[in-house]
Amino acid sequence: MLVGFDFGLTNTDVVISKSDENQFYSFPTIEINNAFIAYVFDTINIEVSQVSHIAVTGGKSSDLTDTFNDIPIKKVNEVDAIGSGAMALYDIKNRPFVAVSAGTGTACVYFDGKKFNHLGGISVGGGTFQGLLKHLIMTKENDDIETLAASGDRKQLDLLIGDVVNEIGSLHPEVTASNFAKARNLENLSQNDIAASVSNMIGEVIGTISYLNALLCNESEVFFLGRVTLNDVIKSGVEDRLKLANVTGLFKQNREYGNVLGALSYIQTK
Repeated sequence: MLVGFDFGLTNTDVVISKSDENQFYSFPTIEINNAFIAYVFDTINIEVSQVSHIAVTGGKSSDLTDTFNDIPIKKVNEVDAIGSGAMALYDIKNRPFVAVSAGTGTACVYFDGKKFNHLGGISVGGGTFQGLLKHLIMTKENDDIETLAASGDRKQLDLLIGDVVNEIGSLHPEVTASNFAKARNLENLSQNDIAASVSNMIGEVIGTISYLNALLCNESEVFFLGRVTLNDVIKSGVEDRLKLANVTGLFKQNREYGNVLGALSYIQTK
């Protein structure tokens, strides 16, 4: 049996891999140490004697000791975890591709056929989303925010191309010209519209960095990992931006566990 940990700033994702079957768990991140690993083992009743290796990635997992109860801890850097996770989750064979991990922040990785390369990233992601909306609408519960966003209308707050000009290149009139720009002249903004506009803005920013990296690498697809695009409004914002460059985004089930799946996959190939 193998156990993988991806230590995020908000969540720690855990995968148990045994007999070609994966079990998925998520915990609020408390701290990154052996005591937290022991807590996870106890909570989900992992039998220590059955575990051959532990794979860890994310956060400051490199600071962990090399063993837990005599089980070897294999430390995988996030670039390798993201790349390996995309290959495992999307069943990508040995060919070039771009993967984007959208978690608290956003990281972009390119596999050139030989190795994983860090293309860079942006500081916008789930942390931005939660932080902004906690203060704008006084809530930090993702389920509440997503419900508000789904029933909101971002067009009440976002300035669209069609609001500004009749035509600009090949851009559709519904494309955003300026996020939140209409809010300058409004009072008593709807919480639903705020949630929808912020969600869309986060998605558009992630989508833009994604398609720019895809074009840089001469790729027409982007494979997404991470929890952020589970929010349908954010995902829609990502897809709208990708369409501007004729780039396709792929969003597979269990993508929120992509990095930890990658850590497990990586140690099995080394």
